[in-house]
Amino acid sequence: MIEDAYKRLQGHARKTPLLSSPFLDEISGRRVFVKAECLQHTGSFKFRGAWNAISTLTDEEKAREVLALSSGNHAQGIAAAAKAHGVKATVLMPSDAPTVKIENTRFLGANVVTYDRATRDRDEVAAKMLEEKGYTLIHPFNNPKVIGGQGTVGLEIAEQADEFGINDAEILVPCGGGGLMSGVATALEARKPKFKVRPVEPEGFDDVTRSLATGKLLANEKTSGSICDAILTPCAGDLTFPIIQKLCGSGIVVSDEDALHAMALAFKRLRIVIEPGGAVALAAALFHANKINSETVICVASGGNTDPDVFQRALALDQSSMG
Repeated sequence: MIEDAYKRLQGHARKTPLLSSPFLDEISGRRVFVKAECLQHTGSFKFRGAWNAISTLTDEEKAREVLALSSGNHAQGIAAAAKAHGVKATVLMPSDAPTVKIENTRFLGANVVTYDRATRDRDEVAAKMLEEKGYTLIHPFNNPKVIGGQGTVGLEIAEQADEFGINDAEILVPCGGGGLMSGVATALEARKPKFKVRPVEPEGFDDVTRSLATGKLLANEKTSGSICDAILTPCAGDLTFPIIQKLCGSGIVVSDEDALHAMALAFKRLRIVIEPGGAVALAAALFHANKINSETVICVASGGNTDPDVFQRALALDQSSMG
């Protein structure tokens, strides 16, 4: 399914670069590479899964209008892919999602419906919408075609690793519901079995890390309260977690401050913009280096859709840390 998705995405998705900097290597004490999915169409890897899912819908499914649930990156991917395929799209988004994500989703042609994620359950709101309107649901991570699309990131990492002569590495992946994690892990199990794929999550929202440690699927106690909005989900999916449990190593948990600092360093040293949730893997490589065993680490920078005020916070924090 991942290889099929790769063919469908040819000419539509970007093959994003694998970047490096000696400054980042020095901080981590090893070779650090960054898979810059923040440079993907709509600013995140989510375009891949959205395009694959929509391009494989039947005519009947397309005619019913698609519904997506998203804090913003899946929303934009669905909006762009739906528009390209002539499909109407509605997206259910939390009211506290970054303004840039809400505005971009609307600009790309989708109808945006917001809800308060602190007081309402997203799945319950979505179930009511599906019952009333009969939409075709494209879940942000618990969907085989979405997972297949996200897995193309792993195929590209395998190809680029060969170009750089990387034979053994840990692959750090920002993890919310696990669609990207499970897709990348599946692709690399086939192409680079020596690579170890590991999830990275923000403090207080480490459900996958805890689930891997206990061997059973656990949920987060809260759904908001971190700047890493892109990866705040109640828990992993019943499709994604078994894959993660089978194929992935232990998780790493980072603070919001770690993520902000990684954002600033990515801008200064690689000249790319990463959003907080997309920066957690790089944060783990730089500030939790003692938890990494390989001499080479590849960090997925999963998205770059951050509001200006958050980016300014990151740069200001970096300046203050330099004295």
